[in-house]
Amino acid sequence: MTGTAPVPFTADDYKARMERAARQAADAGLAGLLVAPGPDLVWLTGYAPPAVTERLTLLVLAAGREPVLVVPTLEAPDAEKATGAPALTLRDWTDGKDPYALTAALFDGRGRFGVSDNAWALHLLGLQQALPGTSYVSLTEALPMLRAVKDAAELERLAAAGAAADAAFEEIRNVRFSGRRESEVAADLAALLRRFGHAQVDFTIVASGPNGANPHHEAGDRRIERGDMVVLDFGGLKDGYGSDTSRTVHVGEPTEEERRVHDLVREAQEAGFRAVRPGAACQDVDRAARAVIAGAGYGEYFIHRTGHGIGVTTHEPPYMIEGEERPLVPGMCFSVEPGVYLPGRFGVRIEDIVTVTEDGGRRLNETEREMVIVD
Repeated sequence: MTGTAPVPFTADDYKARMERAARQAADAGLAGLLVAPGPDLVWLTGYAPPAVTERLTLLVLAAGREPVLVVPTLEAPDAEKATGAPALTLRDWTDGKDPYALTAALFDGRGRFGVSDNAWALHLLGLQQALPGTSYVSLTEALPMLRAVKDAAELERLAAAGAAADAAFEEIRNVRFSGRRESEVAADLAALLRRFGHAQVDFTIVASGPNGANPHHEAGDRRIERGDMVVLDFGGLKDGYGSDTSRTVHVGEPTEEERRVHDLVREAQEAGFRAVRPGAACQDVDRAARAVIAGAGYGEYFIHRTGHGIGVTTHEPPYMIEGEERPLVPGMCFSVEPGVYLPGRFGVRIEDIVTVTEDGGRRLNETEREMVIVD
């Protein structure tokens, strides 16, 4: 079961994204954007090079100018097949030629440029040598909200990814936990994500007993025992868009304290969700969830932000954290995932992906948030 195929993005979609990016760059006082292979390039053009190598591939965007994609000649045929290719000009270069001189000729030799975060230092230094009057700033710093507001087609893909992750949870809750290694359950989760349509699995955290007090525990060889709380946090990419959900299950009957802490985190997660509305600051979501946990005396055990954005990557801006005053806007998607982590004992985390609507928020995960008992 993988569901129906999503509506494909078109060349016009990519053209609109590139125009928006160039306009936002100009509004931010940048001379343009330089986008290397990675999530930004895929989102802007639909092109993912067959391999990321030392050969320069770079999208050059500037307001009032036609987008140009610089590619190695041997990869030009693949670039020409990208859905967004009709909306840009290709400039190819052959081995033995200077790709930085070719790129330098595309824009003025001075100014400050936004650069995708994963650009190689090799390429930035090469450009800077060719254009000593230029300087650079990362896209996350310069345009953190570039990909933050999703259109209807993107929301549809995110909802489908969330539903697939939910289906994986509904299956995993029925497998045997007791006596098995965390890594075995994690492998089951990865297989389920792929069965339900994920092309890429980014993480399958299975943190049992005291390991649950480590939010980013790597599933290991510990055998899960009866009486363990088990944090499950898993996700990846389906049709190019991310899923990320957490549920905390218990092997056998929980103690009164374990149930109380789980109920507390569930209440905090609900408070964070209810704080989602247009115009509220990102930090308001964090404050709402954190106030519940702090009010119950567990504030020092909530050791991470309440949420992160999600889209073509599973972690991206905006972030639900104190000090982030950017307003929520309809179409933003992010996690709401408070937790309590008691060192040496257990942890609890409950996480949904939420999108901002015109009058509040909508969850993209709908599995049970009450404590689930597993065998």
